[in-house]
Amino acid sequence: MRITQSMLSNNMLRNLSKSYENMDKYQQQLSTGKKIHRPSDDPVIAMKSVNYRTQKTEIEQYKRNMTEVNIWMDNSDSSLDKATKTMQRIRELNVQASNGTYDSGQRKNIAKEVQQLVEHMENIGNSKINGKYLFNGANTKTAPVSVKENTFPDNSDPVKMEVSQGVFLKANVDGTQVFNEELFKDLNEFASTLESGSEKDLDQFISKLDGHIDNIVNERADLGARMNRAELVEDRLETQEIIANRVLSDNEDAELEKVITDLKTQESVHRAAMGVGARIIQPTLMDFLR
Repeated sequence: MRITQSMLSNNMLRNLSKSYENMDKYQQQLSTGKKIHRPSDDPVIAMKSVNYRTQKTEIEQYKRNMTEVNIWMDNSDSSLDKATKTMQRIRELNVQASNGTYDSGQRKNIAKEVQQLVEHMENIGNSKINGKYLFNGANTKTAPVSVKENTFPDNSDPVKMEVSQGVFLKANVDGTQVFNEELFKDLNEFASTLESGSEKDLDQFISKLDGHIDNIVNERADLGARMNRAELVEDRLETQEIIANRVLSDNEDAELEKVITDLKTQESVHRAAMGVGARIIQPTLMDFLR
Protein backbone atom coordinates (compact mmCIF):
# COMPACT_ATOMS: atom_id res chain seq x y z
CA MET A 1 0.00 0.00 0.00
CA ARG A 2 1.35 3.39 -0.96
CA ILE A 3 1.70 5.79 1.96
CA THR A 4 1.20 9.41 0.92
CA GLN A 5 2.10 12.62 2.68
CA SER A 6 -1.58 13.41 3.24
CA MET A 7 -2.14 10.06 4.94
CA LEU A 8 0.76 10.71 7.31
CA SER A 9 -0.56 14.19 8.07
CA ASN A 10 -4.11 13.01 8.67
CA ASN A 11 -2.98 10.20 10.97
CA MET A 12 -0.78 12.61 12.89
CA LEU A 13 -3.64 15.10 13.34
CA ARG A 14 -6.03 12.34 14.41
CA ASN A 15 -3.56 11.07 16.99
CA LEU A 16 -2.92 14.57 18.27
CA SER A 17 -6.66 15.11 18.62
CA LYS A 18 -6.94 11.88 20.61
CA SER A 19 -4.05 13.02 22.80
CA TYR A 20 -5.80 16.33 23.46
CA GLU A 21 -8.97 14.42 24.33
CA ASN A 22 -7.13 12.29 26.89
CA MET A 23 -5.50 15.36 28.43
CA ASP A 24 -8.91 17.05 28.66
CA LYS A 25 -10.33 13.98 30.41
CA TYR A 26 -7.58 13.99 33.03
CA GLN A 27 -7.85 17.74 33.55
CA GLN A 28 -11.60 17.41 34.12
CA GLN A 29 -11.03 14.62 36.64
CA LEU A 30 -8.54 16.81 38.50
CA SER A 31 -10.81 19.85 38.52
CA THR A 32 -13.97 17.98 39.58
CA GLY A 33 -12.50 15.05 41.51
CA LYS A 34 -14.87 12.66 39.71
CA LYS A 35 -14.09 9.73 37.43
CA ILE A 36 -16.89 10.45 34.98
CA HIS A 37 -18.86 13.51 33.92
CA ARG A 38 -21.59 11.92 31.84
CA PRO A 39 -23.14 8.42 31.82
CA SER A 40 -21.57 7.64 28.46
CA ASP A 41 -18.09 7.94 30.00
CA ASP A 42 -18.67 4.70 31.92
CA PRO A 43 -22.24 3.26 32.03
CA VAL A 44 -21.33 0.75 34.75
CA ILE A 45 -20.07 3.42 37.15
CA ALA A 46 -23.05 5.62 36.30
CA MET A 47 -25.54 2.83 37.06
CA LYS A 48 -23.85 1.98 40.34
CA SER A 49 -23.85 5.65 41.31
CA VAL A 50 -27.61 5.85 40.82
CA ASN A 51 -28.13 2.86 43.12
CA TYR A 52 -25.69 4.12 45.76
CA ARG A 53 -27.21 7.61 45.75
CA THR A 54 -30.69 6.13 46.14
CA GLN A 55 -29.49 4.13 49.14
CA LYS A 56 -27.81 7.22 50.62
CA THR A 57 -31.00 9.26 50.16
CA GLU A 58 -33.05 6.57 51.92
CA ILE A 59 -30.65 6.52 54.87
CA GLU A 60 -30.84 10.31 55.16
CA GLN A 61 -34.64 10.11 55.22
CA TYR A 62 -34.54 7.39 57.89
CA LYS A 63 -32.27 9.63 59.97
CA ARG A 64 -34.79 12.47 59.67
CA ASN A 65 -37.52 10.07 60.78
CA MET A 66 -35.29 8.99 63.66
CA THR A 67 -34.94 12.62 64.71
CA GLU A 68 -38.73 12.94 64.78
CA VAL A 69 -39.00 9.75 66.84
CA ASN A 70 -36.49 11.11 69.36
CA ILE A 71 -38.41 14.38 69.63
CA TRP A 72 -41.63 12.49 70.39
CA MET A 73 -39.97 10.16 72.89
CA ASP A 74 -37.98 12.85 74.69
CA ASN A 75 -41.02 15.09 75.09
CA SER A 76 -43.20 12.17 76.19
CA ASP A 77 -40.62 11.09 78.74
CA SER A 78 -40.36 14.64 80.08
CA SER A 79 -44.15 14.89 80.38
CA LEU A 80 -44.41 11.55 82.18
CA ASP A 81 -41.65 12.62 84.55
CA LYS A 82 -43.63 15.75 85.44
CA ALA A 83 -46.81 13.68 85.80
CA THR A 84 -45.05 11.29 88.17
CA LYS A 85 -43.77 14.13 90.35
CA THR A 86 -47.22 15.72 90.39
CA MET A 87 -48.88 12.48 91.47
CA GLN A 88 -46.24 11.92 94.14
CA ARG A 89 -46.93 15.40 95.49
CA ILE A 90 -50.67 14.66 95.58
CA ARG A 91 -49.93 11.44 97.47
CA GLU A 92 -47.81 13.35 99.98
CA LEU A 93 -50.70 15.74 100.51
CA ASN A 94 -53.01 12.75 100.98
CA VAL A 95 -50.78 11.34 103.71
CA GLN A 96 -50.45 14.77 105.24
CA ALA A 97 -54.21 15.42 105.25
CA SER A 98 -54.87 12.00 106.80
CA ASN A 99 -53.07 13.15 109.94
CA GLY A 100 -55.59 13.44 112.75
CA THR A 101 -53.98 16.64 114.02
CA TYR A 102 -55.17 18.59 110.96
CA ASP A 103 -58.43 20.49 111.26
CA SER A 104 -61.00 21.05 108.52
CA GLY A 105 -59.58 24.48 107.61
CA GLN A 106 -56.15 23.03 106.96
CA ARG A 107 -57.63 20.27 104.80
CA LYS A 108 -59.48 22.86 102.76
CA ASN A 109 -56.18 24.65 102.16
CA ILE A 110 -54.64 21.38 101.01
CA ALA A 111 -57.65 20.93 98.70
CA LYS A 112 -56.76 24.17 96.93
CA GLU A 113 -53.28 22.89 96.16
CA VAL A 114 -54.69 19.56 94.99
CA GLN A 115 -57.05 21.37 92.61
CA GLN A 116 -54.10 23.25 91.12
CA LEU A 117 -52.23 19.99 90.72
CA VAL A 118 -55.23 18.44 88.97
CA GLU A 119 -55.22 21.30 86.48
CA HIS A 120 -51.51 20.77 86.04
CA MET A 121 -52.11 17.08 85.25
CA GLU A 122 -54.65 18.16 82.64
CA ASN A 123 -52.07 20.46 81.06
CA ILE A 124 -49.53 17.64 80.99
CA GLY A 125 -52.06 15.35 79.35
CA ASN A 126 -52.50 17.96 76.61
CA SER A 127 -48.79 18.25 75.91
CA LYS A 128 -47.95 18.67 72.25
CA ILE A 129 -44.97 19.12 69.99
CA ASN A 130 -44.98 20.80 66.59
CA GLY A 131 -48.74 21.22 66.87
CA LYS A 132 -49.39 17.52 67.57
CA TYR A 133 -50.78 16.14 70.84
CA LEU A 134 -48.62 13.44 72.39
CA PHE A 135 -51.18 11.44 74.36
CA ASN A 136 -54.14 10.91 72.04
CA GLY A 137 -52.83 8.10 69.88
CA ALA A 138 -52.97 8.66 66.15
CA ASN A 139 -55.54 11.44 66.67
CA THR A 140 -52.84 14.04 67.09
CA LYS A 141 -54.96 17.07 66.17
CA THR A 142 -57.47 16.78 69.03
CA ALA A 143 -56.74 17.69 72.65
CA PRO A 144 -57.11 14.46 74.66
CA VAL A 145 -58.02 15.85 78.10
CA SER A 146 -60.75 18.27 79.10
CA VAL A 147 -62.05 17.79 82.64
CA LYS A 148 -64.66 20.49 82.13
CA GLU A 149 -66.08 18.80 79.04
CA ASN A 150 -65.48 15.33 80.48
CA THR A 151 -63.37 14.18 77.52
CA PHE A 152 -60.32 11.96 77.89
CA PRO A 153 -57.94 10.04 75.62
CA ASP A 154 -59.92 7.56 73.53
CA ASN A 155 -57.41 6.68 70.81
CA SER A 156 -54.72 4.13 71.61
CA ASP A 157 -53.44 3.66 68.03
CA PRO A 158 -49.64 3.83 67.91
CA VAL A 159 -47.81 6.57 66.03
CA LYS A 160 -45.22 4.60 64.07
CA MET A 161 -42.37 5.90 61.93
CA GLU A 162 -40.18 3.95 59.54
CA VAL A 163 -36.56 4.13 60.69
CA SER A 164 -35.15 1.43 58.42
CA GLN A 165 -36.42 -0.65 55.55
CA GLY A 166 -39.48 -2.46 56.94
CA VAL A 167 -38.68 -1.38 60.52
CA PHE A 168 -41.18 0.87 62.32
CA LEU A 169 -40.79 2.33 65.81
CA LYS A 170 -43.66 3.40 68.03
CA ALA A 171 -43.00 7.00 69.02
CA ASN A 172 -45.90 7.82 71.33
CA VAL A 173 -47.27 6.76 74.72
CA ASP A 174 -50.72 5.26 75.21
CA GLY A 175 -52.57 8.12 76.86
CA THR A 176 -55.56 5.92 77.67
CA GLN A 177 -53.40 4.13 80.25
CA VAL A 178 -52.22 7.32 81.96
CA PHE A 179 -54.53 10.30 81.57
CA ASN A 180 -57.79 8.38 81.61
CA GLU A 181 -61.16 9.24 83.07
CA GLU A 182 -60.58 7.14 86.19
CA LEU A 183 -57.49 9.18 87.11
CA PHE A 184 -59.25 12.53 87.06
CA LYS A 185 -62.35 11.07 88.71
CA ASP A 186 -60.26 9.90 91.68
CA LEU A 187 -58.37 13.19 91.86
CA ASN A 188 -61.56 15.25 91.82
CA GLU A 189 -63.14 13.01 94.48
CA PHE A 190 -60.03 13.42 96.62
CA ALA A 191 -60.17 17.21 96.24
CA SER A 192 -63.89 17.23 97.09
CA THR A 193 -63.28 15.13 100.20
CA LEU A 194 -60.60 17.54 101.33
CA GLU A 195 -62.84 20.49 100.57
CA SER A 196 -65.48 19.06 102.89
CA GLY A 197 -62.92 19.21 105.70
CA SER A 198 -63.59 15.62 106.75
CA GLU A 199 -60.83 13.18 107.62
CA LYS A 200 -63.06 10.24 106.81
CA ASP A 201 -62.29 8.15 103.71
CA LEU A 202 -58.98 9.93 102.98
CA ASP A 203 -56.95 6.76 103.50
CA GLN A 204 -58.73 4.96 100.65
CA PHE A 205 -57.26 7.36 98.12
CA ILE A 206 -53.68 6.35 98.88
CA SER A 207 -54.04 2.96 97.19
CA LYS A 208 -55.84 4.58 94.24
CA LEU A 209 -53.08 7.15 93.82
CA ASP A 210 -50.46 4.40 94.03
CA GLY A 211 -52.25 2.55 91.23
CA HIS A 212 -52.21 5.62 88.99
CA ILE A 213 -48.56 6.27 89.77
CA ASP A 214 -47.78 2.65 88.82
CA ASN A 215 -49.57 3.16 85.50
CA ILE A 216 -47.40 6.17 84.72
CA VAL A 217 -44.22 4.37 85.78
CA ASN A 218 -45.11 1.33 83.65
CA GLU A 219 -45.72 3.45 80.56
CA ARG A 220 -42.49 5.30 81.19
CA ALA A 221 -40.61 2.00 81.53
CA ASP A 222 -42.02 0.86 78.19
CA LEU A 223 -41.02 4.18 76.67
CA GLY A 224 -37.52 3.83 78.11
CA ALA A 225 -37.12 0.42 76.49
CA ARG A 226 -38.13 1.87 73.13
CA MET A 227 -35.74 4.79 73.62
CA ASN A 228 -32.89 2.33 74.15
CA ARG A 229 -33.80 0.55 70.94
CA ALA A 230 -34.01 3.89 69.14
CA GLU A 231 -30.41 4.61 70.16
CA LEU A 232 -29.30 1.30 68.66
CA VAL A 233 -31.17 2.02 65.43
CA GLU A 234 -29.65 5.50 65.29
CA ASP A 235 -26.14 4.10 65.71
CA ARG A 236 -26.84 1.60 62.95
CA LEU A 237 -28.02 4.37 60.61
CA GLU A 238 -24.87 6.36 61.35
CA THR A 239 -22.76 3.34 60.40
CA GLN A 240 -24.81 2.71 57.26
CA GLU A 241 -24.41 6.34 56.21
CA ILE A 242 -20.63 6.18 56.63
CA ILE A 243 -20.50 2.98 54.56
CA ALA A 244 -22.79 4.43 51.88
CA ASN A 245 -20.64 7.56 51.58
CA ARG A 246 -17.46 5.49 51.36
CA VAL A 247 -18.88 3.17 48.69
CA LEU A 248 -20.20 6.14 46.70
CA SER A 249 -16.81 7.84 46.96
CA ASP A 250 -14.96 4.71 45.86
CA ASN A 251 -17.25 4.41 42.87
CA GLU A 252 -17.26 8.05 41.73
CA ASP A 253 -14.22 9.85 43.08
CA ALA A 254 -11.05 9.89 41.05
CA GLU A 255 -7.73 8.82 42.55
CA LEU A 256 -5.94 12.14 42.27
CA GLU A 257 -2.45 10.64 42.55
CA LYS A 258 -3.15 8.28 39.65
CA VAL A 259 -4.80 11.02 37.59
CA ILE A 260 -1.82 13.35 38.06
CA THR A 261 0.55 10.56 37.02
CA ASP A 262 -1.59 9.75 33.96
CA LEU A 263 -1.74 13.43 33.02
CA LYS A 264 2.03 13.83 33.25
CA THR A 265 2.48 10.68 31.17
CA GLN A 266 0.00 11.94 28.59
CA GLU A 267 1.78 15.30 28.42
CA SER A 268 5.05 13.50 27.67
CA VAL A 269 3.35 11.39 25.02
CA HIS A 270 1.78 14.52 23.54
CA ARG A 271 5.13 16.31 23.36
CA ALA A 272 6.66 13.28 21.68
CA ALA A 273 3.77 13.17 19.19
CA MET A 274 4.27 16.85 18.42
CA GLY A 275 7.96 16.21 17.81
CA VAL A 276 7.21 13.28 15.50
CA GLY A 277 4.62 15.38 13.70
CA ALA A 278 7.17 18.05 13.01
CA ARG A 279 9.34 15.45 11.33
CA ILE A 280 6.45 14.03 9.32
CA ILE A 281 5.49 17.37 7.78
CA GLN A 282 8.71 17.75 5.75
CA PRO A 283 9.25 20.33 3.02
CA THR A 284 7.75 19.18 -0.27
CA LEU A 285 8.97 19.69 -3.85
CA MET A 286 6.67 22.70 -4.18
CA ASP A 287 8.57 24.45 -1.38
CA PHE A 288 11.72 24.36 -3.58
CA LEU A 289 9.95 25.49 -6.76
CA ARG A 290 8.74 28.80 -5.32
